Amino acid sequence: MAEGWAKKLKSDSLNAYSAGIETHGLNPNAVKVMSEVGVDITEHRSQQIEAFAEVPLDVVVTVCSHAHETCPIFPGDARVVHVEFEDPPKLARSLAAQGASEEKQLDCYRKVRDEIRAFVATLPEALNGNTDE
Repeated sequence: MAEGWAKKLKSDSLNAYSAGIETHGLNPNAVKVMSEVGVDITEHRSQQIEAFAEVPLDVVVTVCSHAHETCPIFPGDARVVHVEFEDPPKLARSLAAQGASEEKQLDCYRKVRDEIRAFVATLPEALNGNTDE
C-alpha cells in the first residue's frame, strides 16, 4: 500500500520501490481497499530487497516490526527509517476469529491504508532527521 500511495501522491519527487523480507503475493484485501480510493496496485509485485541490489537507495523505510527487526544492511549511504503501521492481515484474522464480518475485517485494511496515505503525504520532508539505524 505504501508503494501505491507513494506513486500516486509523490511520483514527482520520489522513486518508490517496495520489497520485503520474504516474497508472497499481493493481499487481495489490500488491492481491494486501495482500489476503493482510486489507487491501482494490481501490477505491483512482491519482491525481496535483493531485487534492488543495483539501485542506489537514499532512504529505506520499514513499515512493520518484522521488516525492521530483520532489515539487512544496505550498501552505500542508505538511511533506514522505521515507521510502524499495524499489520492489516493480523488485525483482520483476529477479528475473524471473533466472528467479525468481512466488512469489519476490511475496515482494518482501510484504517492502515489511510494512515499510510497520511504518512506518505508528508514525504520527503518527514524523513529529514528521522533515522532509526
